[in-house]
Amino acid sequence: MKKFSVLTLVAVTLFITACKKNSNETTTGEEQQVAEKKGEVLAVNLQTSKVDWKAFHKGGFAPRWGTLAIKSGEVSIEANELTAGDFVIDMQSIKVDPASVTEKDKKYSELEAHLKSADFFDVEKNPTADFKITSVTALGAPAKDAVEGANKTVSGNLTLKGKAVNVTFPAKVTVANGTATLQAKFTVNRTDWDIKFGASEADPAEWMISKDIEIGINVTAEKK
Repeated sequence: MKKFSVLTLVAVTLFITACKKNSNETTTGEEQQVAEKKGEVLAVNLQTSKVDWKAFHKGGFAPRWGTLAIKSGEVSIEANELTAGDFVIDMQSIKVDPASVTEKDKKYSELEAHLKSADFFDVEKNPTADFKITSVTALGAPAKDAVEGANKTVSGNLTLKGKAVNVTFPAKVTVANGTATLQAKFTVNRTDWDIKFGASEADPAEWMISKDIEIGINVTAEKK
């Protein structure tokens, strides 16, 4: 009985720890209802706002990184709080930083073309992606690997290649003097959006590329 009680206590402790971890870190799930825009609507500054990305080969080797442009977007604020928002991402704008391609036999421009192809994002058929906020809540505790100063938990439907998946992540949100900023960094699994390079899990092409994609968001919205 004593042994059973100890094991039970350990299991409960691990479960509670896991729940706490999941509540403050990135999670994904089914598409949710989009938050209603309330209060003042601000337009995203397309010149200063962007999306960063970073991907790897398996084991973290040969990291590649770059940017995506935001095509349009707006957020709403009420009582100095972010309440809703949506952003359209220009997938045809995907850029690979030349500094991330150091091999002499590879060119960053070739990787850009490959990422735009049907092997990955198929931008000809899917020229845009979008993110629509479903909720913004206070962040209960410091989140591991979150952007510095994270104070909110943001959830939203991220649509890639026509498939919407709800993503929840810690973010730093500030609202002051008619300007709102949203900064975040988080990791998602590309297969949640059926982005697969190989024909199957056993395909060496699929095995060579990590499923994790790091995403960074840096958005500023201002009065129209």
